[in-house]
Amino acid sequence: MTVPQTVRIREVGPRDGFQNEPETITTARKVRLIDALARTGLRRLEVTSFVRGDVIPQLADAAEVLSRIDIPEEVAVSVLIPNERGLDHALAFHEELGADATRGARPAFDEINVFLSASETHNRRNVNRSIEESLGGLERVLARARAKGLRCEGIISTAFGCPYEGHVQPERVLEIAVRLREAGAQEIGFGDTTGMANPRQVGEVFARWRDGLPDVELTAHFHNTRGQGLANVLAALHTGIDSFESSFGELGGCPVPAGATGNIATEDLVSMLHEMGIETGIDLDALIACARRAQEVLGRPLGSHTLVAGPVAWG
Repeated sequence: MTVPQTVRIREVGPRDGFQNEPETITTARKVRLIDALARTGLRRLEVTSFVRGDVIPQLADAAEVLSRIDIPEEVAVSVLIPNERGLDHALAFHEELGADATRGARPAFDEINVFLSASETHNRRNVNRSIEESLGGLERVLARARAKGLRCEGIISTAFGCPYEGHVQPERVLEIAVRLREAGAQEIGFGDTTGMANPRQVGEVFARWRDGLPDVELTAHFHNTRGQGLANVLAALHTGIDSFESSFGELGGCPVPAGATGNIATEDLVSMLHEMGIETGIDLDALIACARRAQEVLGRPLGSHTLVAGPVAWG
């Protein structure tokens, strides 16, 4: 199969990236970075999450961030929802901000993302629930969110392998994805949470998942833990996948295994796609400038290759 001619990218750095930083980035700096990302040509931004501030203090300012950012109407804003309590807070804020006439027609956010793991052990360690318990709660979250007119993505972590259980059966992942779709998810994200996927595996499983889920958007979320992130993107492209999640500067990632790097860098992904003649609508130079600003804010080098080398210059 030939690769897609265009690709959609959701930038997850403001949530997935910032929440993994040891220090808390100030709200003002977050807002400036998010506003800049929203003007790079990106059309989807995961901005924050309605989680408990004492659990993830880096995202305790979710409501303030959403109330202060200035996002063009053509850019879809998404928030991660961990459970029904998180949805309660998100919907209350969504309605409160929507009632503020000074903001015009721009809603606080357009999409919600929910998540669970494909392995029992990882799910219990991550959210202290069984997979079945998580699905029951997420089914209620998705139904309520759809009733409010919000677009919904269901994310399946450890879809390609679990650091505790090893191999994860693709059929089990598909069963979970079908449950999420039936509950209202219009998009299913498959996460290589600890960077265990390889290109051959990616090609095989996405071919199965596409056959089993013909009526929803399938999104790949790869980590660069072992340097195979872009190779896995290429394998997914060859199965027809045209939706990806990534993080500017290669921010984020999972703390297991120790020493793991972050998500694939959005600028590395965009650079590769553009060199392949695949359209993204993203201004690579503007995106690199955002990663450079994040590097300055954090005060340390980031893992993005394109941030160091710059775009390819053909002379």
